[in-house]
Amino acid sequence: MHAQASMVCISDSNIYTPLKGCSGENVSPRNISIGISRNGLTNGLSEEDEDDLKMELAKTEDEMQTLRQVLLAKEKYAVDIKRQLGMGPFSEIKHNMSKGWHEVQTSNMYRMTHDTISHAGQISTAAMSTMGVAITRRLGEMRALPLPSPPR
Repeated sequence: MHAQASMVCISDSNIYTPLKGCSGENVSPRNISIGISRNGLTNGLSEEDEDDLKMELAKTEDEMQTLRQVLLAKEKYAVDIKRQLGMGPFSEIKHNMSKGWHEVQTSNMYRMTHDTISHAGQISTAAMSTMGVAITRRLGEMRALPLPSPPR
C-alpha cells in the first residue's frame, strides 16, 4: 500500500490548481511504503515515515477544511445570485414540484392508471345512469297502481 502526498492551493482567483503548492511550486507525489498487518496495526514503519505520514495527514485535513470553507463561500455566492435573479427558495420549490408533476403526468404508469380510472369512471357513470332509469321506471309503475284501502 502506498500513500501519496499532493497539495492543493486554494486562492480566490482560481480554485482549480491541483498538485500545486501554496507557494506556487509543483508538488510531486511521494511514495511511502507501509506494512499493514492483518489486525490493522502498522509494522515496519520507520519513525521518519510515521512523522511524514502524520504531517501529510495534517496537511490533508487542513486542505479539506479549506475546501469546506471554499464550498461554503460558493454556496453563499450561488444563493446571492439566485436572489438577484428572483429565484428564491419558494420559486425553486415551485419549479421542482411543477417539474415533478409534469414528469408524473408524462410517465407511462400515470397514463395507464389515468386511462384505467377514466374507463372505470365511464363504466360507473353508465351503470348509475341505467340504474337511475330503472328506479325512475319502477317509481312510475308504482304511481300507476291503485293505493290499497286502509283496513277497517
